[in-house]
Amino acid sequence: MQVHYEMNGDRDAPVLVLSHSLGANSAMWAPQIPELQKQFHVVSYDTRGHGKSSVPAGPYTVEQLGLDVINLLDQLQIEKAHFCGLSMGGATGMWLGVNAPARLHKLVLCNTAAKLGTQESWNSRIDAVCAGGMKSVATGIIGRWFTAKFRESHKEIVQKTQQTIEETNVDGYVECCAALRDMDQRETISEIQVPTLVVVGAYDPVATSSEGRFLVEKISGAKYRLQHFYELSKSP
Repeated sequence: MQVHYEMNGDRDAPVLVLSHSLGANSAMWAPQIPELQKQFHVVSYDTRGHGKSSVPAGPYTVEQLGLDVINLLDQLQIEKAHFCGLSMGGATGMWLGVNAPARLHKLVLCNTAAKLGTQESWNSRIDAVCAGGMKSVATGIIGRWFTAKFRESHKEIVQKTQQTIEETNVDGYVECCAALRDMDQRETISEIQVPTLVVVGAYDPVATSSEGRFLVEKISGAKYRLQHFYELSKSP
């Protein structure tokens, strides 16, 4: 299993690992890295089945996604890091918080939930992708990721994002869908003792504010931030 990664920032600075959402890749973090690398040595990676990482045969599990991160840290000789995960990346972060707390300084969980979606919704998406490829679901994903206002005012970003989704490996995407379908961390996340920040998008139709509040209630000492729409100063 080969995990593609990129590093930015001072190698002597605290390490921050960035984990992207389903159907994306490490390039998702391009707008944030210039600011983050001022304080951190930023490691962004492609989850298995995505981007330039390997696409091993399934089935995948969230445990495997977490172990991939631990193996990457070992490979890079990083004993401990901050971890920020979005959606699927947040699911990976929760698993790490429960099962590998000694490898984490702090944990940021963005637009995610301990149980994402339903078995029926995931199976429907898997069937659609198997039958029609990534293009069959890309437009719907874009509709969930971006508000109508953002889609209208940032067409270049939206178009680039949709292209990334459409180019995602079908097998890798399907196996990660199945991993998220089978994931349920609602009972285990109370074991997380790592300082945790939960960030929720105010208009997220899937990882809703109530899902974020659930995480905060279950994770001791977790902090909560509700993020509203804002205008980007420029396209990445």
